Amino acid sequence: MDFAQWEPVYQEILRDFGWKREKDEEAARLLSDLLRGKAFDLTLLRDRLQGKDVLVCGKAAALSREIEKIEIGKYVIIAADGATSMLLEKGIVPDIIVTDLDGYMPDEIEANRKGAIMVVHAHADNMNELKVVKELSNVIGTTQAEPLDNVHNFGGFTDGDRCVFLAHEFGAKSITLAGFHFEDKNVSEIKRKKLRWAKRLIELLERSISISEKPLHELQRSDHRAR
Repeated sequence: MDFAQWEPVYQEILRDFGWKREKDEEAARLLSDLLRGKAFDLTLLRDRLQGKDVLVCGKAAALSREIEKIEIGKYVIIAADGATSMLLEKGIVPDIIVTDLDGYMPDEIEANRKGAIMVVHAHADNMNELKVVKELSNVIGTTQAEPLDNVHNFGGFTDGDRCVFLAHEFGAKSITLAGFHFEDKNVSEIKRKKLRWAKRLIELLERSISISEKPLHELQRSDHRAR
């Protein structure tokens, strides 16, 4: 993701939520310091994703049902933060976890120890949690602000849509969504706003790569592939 392309979107997000960019930048610098000398090699991440069919798992309650209808072995699996716990309950270790560290961290640490790459996102509200990266291996740092040498910006805002942007950035052949519920009414107003942004941002990529969303009742599969 070219930051010059992402920055106008980021500025709109900041205005919409009334947030200050400076705090995101401070968080990115903190994560950069914590990752000094231990950041994961991005070429290895590309090897894992490029040309692959990718399943992105959100943490909506429907994930438990939907995952049982999916032939897991066909996919590289990216978990959005809290989706990790549900996957582990099903005996599935995600290949990659995209997290801003507000999921159940013992499960994410366990998955990391079993081989999951951790894509840890720094923002204004999680600076106190970032120190957990000292316990992790195979860590990549991300920010929604301007990237640094070892803290990247692949695009995206919430954990779920950042998974999609990550897969797109590293050349996934197709992206399938499971456990996404953009119209969830049983969440706070700020969460509903974040879900609206997630849906909007994912739609920005639909012309670039095949994205198949799994609805609540019936599994659907797109036959299209990235151009």
